Amino acid sequence: MSKWQRLWGPVVAALALILLDPATARAEPAVPVPPNGLLSDKAEGTLSAADRDFVTKVRLAGLWEIPAGEMAQQKSDDPRIQSIGKSISAQHVALDQLTRTAAKKLKIDLPDKPNADQQKWLGEMRDAEGEEFDQIYIDRLRAAHGKIFPAIANIRAGTRNDTVRRLAQQANQFVMTHMTLLESSDIVDYQALPTVPPPNAPTATPVAAAARPAPAPAPVSNMPLILATLGGGVAAGALLTRQLLKGSRRRAYRPRYYNE
Repeated sequence: MSKWQRLWGPVVAALALILLDPATARAEPAVPVPPNGLLSDKAEGTLSAADRDFVTKVRLAGLWEIPAGEMAQQKSDDPRIQSIGKSISAQHVALDQLTRTAAKKLKIDLPDKPNADQQKWLGEMRDAEGEEFDQIYIDRLRAAHGKIFPAIANIRAGTRNDTVRRLAQQANQFVMTHMTLLESSDIVDYQALPTVPPPNAPTATPVAAAARPAPAPAPVSNMPLILATLGGGVAAGALLTRQLLKGSRRRAYRPRYYNE
């Protein structure tokens, strides 16, 4: 009997998740599902400090979101919040197993308790009841998933290690699923989420640069031209004066003939 229970246990758990969240059983035909099986997982490639930090953060996420989901099932009066908490908690158990397997291959030591911020969030949830709990639970988890989402994308795009690359792709699918579940509560405070930074100012294209008017040439001083003109005028005046003086002298010196 125990053997059959071990075999059927994971199947029953998966069916329960589908029943709690039927949308997970319906794939959108036009949207591809990443073929994770095509990725290698041999712990090959340089392991960077960012890679190690990423694996640690995935582990930390499970360490607080699993108990948070358990509290959602116990403390919330809303069946939808209870369902969301159960789904996210169970999925983090699966993700945590993937993370510990990857860390073992990569020889990364993982933490065994949430960090200070995460313990504070769990404390807020323990002190809240009913709708107040629901709001804290949804807002804290939605903000946390939104923060790690771009970090996962950076690791997936830039890591040199194949095991980290595979874990990042898997974690990305978990995070997108959890964000969608949390948003299905219809109580996410989107105004409290960090805004997307504005895009950088576009650089000028060659066409745009060519269309710009050419800069005006630097002003050239006219002083040398003026001085040259004045000098030429003075020289010409002196020459003309000299010619006039010679002509007047010749006329004044003309000899007078007495027989005229």
